[in-house]
Amino acid sequence: MTKDKALEELFLAQTPHFDDNADFMAKLTKRLDAVEYIKQHQEATIRRYKIAMVAAFVAGIISATVAMVFVLSMPIDTPLFTVGTQTGFLFWLAENSRSFATLALLMTFGLISIITNVQDIMLMRGRQITT
Repeated sequence: MTKDKALEELFLAQTPHFDDNADFMAKLTKRLDAVEYIKQHQEATIRRYKIAMVAAFVAGIISATVAMVFVLSMPIDTPLFTVGTQTGFLFWLAENSRSFATLALLMTFGLISIITNVQDIMLMRGRQITT
């Protein structure tokens, strides 16, 4: 406890003295320029991350669309994949793979709509708080 008191007294004893000389202003300007450079760099990095996320999202949508077109264009009686063994569960899974793909598509659309609705609600709440 005495160390904390000693540190507190040490900090209270320090009184900074600011001069209006050109040296101080030059250092301050240099530091402010460095802070501005770091801020611009961080904004550019965040912008690149956002662009990368959008590109990954678009690539995912395109690849999922191509996969679903391929799956739905195959003949109905052809399974999407085959398993070399004839065990009960794997055979059943291969026979019903088309139904599972359709169910996965519907679940994906449902999940996307739920997430969109939650984001809209959060946005509306944010607007109500600020007004």
